[in-house]
Amino acid sequence: MKFITAILFTSLFVTSSGWLNNLDDAKKAAVQKHALILLNFSGSDWCGPCIRLKKEIFESASFKTYAGDNLVLVNADFPRSKKNKLTKEQVKINEALADQYNPKGIFPFTLLLNAEGKVLKTYDGLPDISAAAFTSELKTFTNARK
Repeated sequence: MKFITAILFTSLFVTSSGWLNNLDDAKKAAVQKHALILLNFSGSDWCGPCIRLKKEIFESASFKTYAGDNLVLVNADFPRSKKNKLTKEQVKINEALADQYNPKGIFPFTLLLNAEGKVLKTYDGLPDISAAAFTSELKTFTNARK
């Protein structure tokens, strides 16, 4: 019963694209899955490079295939449009993540973390590489753990 409750609770923080909205849940999933965490700070409705990152890299077939087996994805979104307004609870969660991992307020800002939340790699802004190259870089960290 505890397992079912945990699954239901976690599903509240999973977006339709498979990205979580809560790092604590992501850490638990990463431990269970033996995976790394990719934390992305975005302004989904106002930040041009954020929109390009999502479209060109995160929605690419190579990234999706790799991420599905090797990563737990977390998005800390900071939308500005009223129609994309987050709940107060989600705003608090995202602001706490920003305080800890993105105090300079860089968008987009992407971090590769281990299951304990230790930073392994950061991407400041839109990576100037292809989706395949981005995915290949991430694979080096996964392979180093084996």
